[in-house]
Amino acid sequence: DSEGSGNIILGAITTIMGKSAGGESEGSLERKSTLQFRSLSKETTTAFLEACRANGVTVTNALIAAMALTSSDFIDGGDDKPGKSRNYKILQSLDMRRFGAQLDKCDTVACMAGSNDLMFGPLEDRSGKSFRSSPESSDSQKLFWDLAREARDQTKRFFESNGPVQAVRVFDFAMSISDMNNLVDLTAKSKDSQGRAYSAGISNNGVYERQKAVRRESSEDRESIAVKHGKYEVKDIYYGTPHSRSGCLYQASTITVDGSMKLTFHPASPIVSEDANAEFADAFVEVLEKIASTKVLSLSEKGNFLSKLNIPEGTLTLAAAGLGLVSVATHAGAWSEFFNNLATMQANVADPKDFWDAFNFWIFFAVGHPLLQPILWISDVLHGSPGPLVFDLVPASFLMANILFVGATALSKDFRNALNVAALSAFLTYVGAGLDGQAGLGDFNLQMNDSYNGQIVKGCPAYEDVRQPSMDGFDLEKYQGKWYEQKFHDWTQFKEVYDTTLDIKLTSDKKGWVDDFGVAGPAPDSAKLSWDKSPVANGAHYFMFGRVDENDPPGILREKGFGVEFPNYIVDVKKDPQTGEYTEAIQFQCLERGGVRVFEGINFMSRNPIMTDEEMRAMHQRAKNAGMYPYGASEDQMHTVARRGVEDPKIDNNWQQMWHAIGVDKLLELLAESIEDGGR
Repeated sequence: DSEGSGNIILGAITTIMGKSAGGESEGSLERKSTLQFRSLSKETTTAFLEACRANGVTVTNALIAAMALTSSDFIDGGDDKPGKSRNYKILQSLDMRRFGAQLDKCDTVACMAGSNDLMFGPLEDRSGKSFRSSPESSDSQKLFWDLAREARDQTKRFFESNGPVQAVRVFDFAMSISDMNNLVDLTAKSKDSQGRAYSAGISNNGVYERQKAVRRESSEDRESIAVKHGKYEVKDIYYGTPHSRSGCLYQASTITVDGSMKLTFHPASPIVSEDANAEFADAFVEVLEKIASTKVLSLSEKGNFLSKLNIPEGTLTLAAAGLGLVSVATHAGAWSEFFNNLATMQANVADPKDFWDAFNFWIFFAVGHPLLQPILWISDVLHGSPGPLVFDLVPASFLMANILFVGATALSKDFRNALNVAALSAFLTYVGAGLDGQAGLGDFNLQMNDSYNGQIVKGCPAYEDVRQPSMDGFDLEKYQGKWYEQKFHDWTQFKEVYDTTLDIKLTSDKKGWVDDFGVAGPAPDSAKLSWDKSPVANGAHYFMFGRVDENDPPGILREKGFGVEFPNYIVDVKKDPQTGEYTEAIQFQCLERGGVRVFEGINFMSRNPIMTDEEMRAMHQRAKNAGMYPYGASEDQMHTVARRGVEDPKIDNNWQQMWHAIGVDKLLELLAESIEDGGR
């Protein structure tokens, strides 16, 4: 509390000025250690060690937790105050030998001990007693192991921050600029502190037999200490360092000999009476015994909420598999037709490379569409989650939900398996819907040689079959420039994007062309809550490349991408009656291998970002006259590209500022430039 903090600061200032805080205590020189000795049986020591391992902590971490809990029972002489909570400062003794400039070789006597301070709390008074009364309760177990893990984490941070080395340097610096011995003496004499700088302390020397003995004259190396020496055997070892002048209020030192933990309790008397020390020792050992006797649960047993629901193992996986099979089976006919077309294509293609290039082209986009759907869904869930925002970006409730989901996934094998089966089933179902024409004819009509009005339409038409009279005298140079895509039937595009543009330019030798394809996404209707948070909400570009074959009639551009080349037919153009400039255009791409149409793409484009309904109906009619309805040009088979207002300002919010700060916009620009340069 504020009063206690003020007293501490005042006491520190008083000590620095050369006086004992609160005056000098006349009995400071009469203090001495009061001793209690306890031990854990081999069985209890082993069980305690196993419990520590199961909870991811060391024995020392758990001893510190027990010390903090037991201290809460004896603070203020055991005179607890209802509802009172306190913070505890625990001194952890450390072996500093490994950090010495010259490693200890046990050739000379040396002090290479050290310590670090651990802070815990607030803990309610008598927390240890509450634990001992119901050690198996979830609250008690959580309290104890949370304290142990906190001890582990604080110790880890101390070492990772090079704390041991820096601590020695600070101590050396303090010794050089101040009379440290006098400060310690003043603190020891203080009536306020009684020389007690810590609530409690713990020193764990580990396993005796794992210590290295001094090197014998007859040996080159130091050997491990043995408990048996001829007819003599070491049964017990108890040790401790004096805290009578200054140190901890309660102190315990432990070492394990022949599998049994030996504990020495050695606080300063009369600050702690002999009877109080005995009670403290008994309470401390009881905490260890309760921990050792409590059933050790694995992490999965503790956290697997599914097991608590008594759901038989494998039930979730079987349920997911059953639902998945039913879902996939609804498109069985489409899958059968797809594999028949695939077999036909493979049989009729002479070069296997041509087959695999076309099939890989299909796979790339067939996979891309279903993968995008959960991303958009999660994005909307993210930005629709309630509660305060973390860093003004992510709702705290979304982070917590993710932690719970990850925990369930990590702790339950059945849940993981069910999740994998469900994800695979959903993927196959979505692709099946694309093959069946049920997932959006505009952007995900995946079937090869698909049908129109009940009739199978095979292969691709010749240019002459679809070319319109408006193409007479076609001038490719006038076709250059920026076009606004209005509608498409094309599974290489995504219905979730908006403001799509095509900026077409011929190369200097007129033998090639570059299409700067601009998109923004996702569209507001596709992700109502998150569309303006996307890194490409203000647009991105990628480039397509092609060539102009002198053997082709005017109006055919050869397009290349993703390992395949196919013709891009300019089927129809509308001209400005006064200038003769092209104002509207219909493009048709078609990829055929072995008599099987793998892909068709149809684009309605205009020089203006907005077209009237009348203008759009007229464009559909021209496409119908060209015989393109069987290939996807009818109104029900095309997707309308969403557009923001031409005068709408650039999107600017916390997410866009973050994307800009981490350089996403620059990265997209560099990527676009590298693709363009590579295409050239």
